[in-house]
Amino acid sequence: MHASDRPGTPSGRALNRRAVLWGTALGAASPLIPTTAATAATAAPTAASAGRGGDRAARSVSYRWLGTAGWRIDVGGRTVLFDPYLTRFRTGLFDGGLVPETRLTTDPTVVDAHIGRPEVVLVSHSHWDHLADVPYIAKTTGARVIGTETTYHLLIALGVDSKQISVVKGGEVLDLGTMTVEVVSSLHSRNKNCSYFAPGTLNAPPATVPSTIADLPEGDTLAFQITAGEHGPSAFLMGASDFAEREVRGLRPDLAMIAVPTTTSTTHGYVSRLLRALDAPGVVVPVHWDNFELPLTGSPVRDPAMDLDAFLAQVGTASPGTRTVVPDYRTVYDGDMRPTNR
Repeated sequence: MHASDRPGTPSGRALNRRAVLWGTALGAASPLIPTTAATAATAAPTAASAGRGGDRAARSVSYRWLGTAGWRIDVGGRTVLFDPYLTRFRTGLFDGGLVPETRLTTDPTVVDAHIGRPEVVLVSHSHWDHLADVPYIAKTTGARVIGTETTYHLLIALGVDSKQISVVKGGEVLDLGTMTVEVVSSLHSRNKNCSYFAPGTLNAPPATVPSTIADLPEGDTLAFQITAGEHGPSAFLMGASDFAEREVRGLRPDLAMIAVPTTTSTTHGYVSRLLRALDAPGVVVPVHWDNFELPLTGSPVRDPAMDLDAFLAQVGTASPGTRTVVPDYRTVYDGDMRPTNR
């Protein structure tokens, strides 16, 4: 969430909520996802999908952009969601000033139309434009949610079964059967004062059930790299426009879904440093550049705080061999980020 870069946005400190002590252990040990026949159901790699990591099963995986930073990824009959914010309710952010008291809202019809049958939901951080629909998804599908400790405590308060939530910190490599997920410690973007929007972490559930966007602090930020099957493709997924350089070195993804920075970002050399650390991905897909308070039924409308054109130009300069794909809401992409239907 980049709201702190906009005029009139209240400080993150004013949005924090204090947590109370809570003694319940952080979830019982259980498999990340149930074992099914789909575990081995990956398509054979093809010569046309050969990538730098070896043969890439590009035809066995599909990517759908869910707007903002969100993705639906399907591999071998299994679905993983990343930051699925679909209800996209109005908060005033794009209408002159954020209203912190905006009520959290989920539209089941909208959410159900996009998520399929997810078994895992990955959450980068706990701002509303990443987390707001996750409680509904978890409770109605039984999907496991993987995220930070703050995400864990917020979901508990919002009625999600603790046994469905896995807390990660960065560095974990998770075997999900048809795909592998690497958890990467990351950073949230900062405004012109080098400050974070709505910072804060929770080490216990909040005293009251979260009901407004102000009740959802960042709670640290993660990135994830998902590798389909044994040989790829691999996709690096970001929920905010900053990163920890030493944490991403060596990942070498085929695809990089990179959050576009705001025009007031204070991250030095963001694009060039990131692409160098990722070893020049074959494809870069810009995300988090759209107005996420408009419905997904139309074409993406640009967030005026994001300079998408400048971002694309910086990618071209920093990594001339990298192909860029500007996604839309209605296209399903294959493992090479080429449209399979519209």
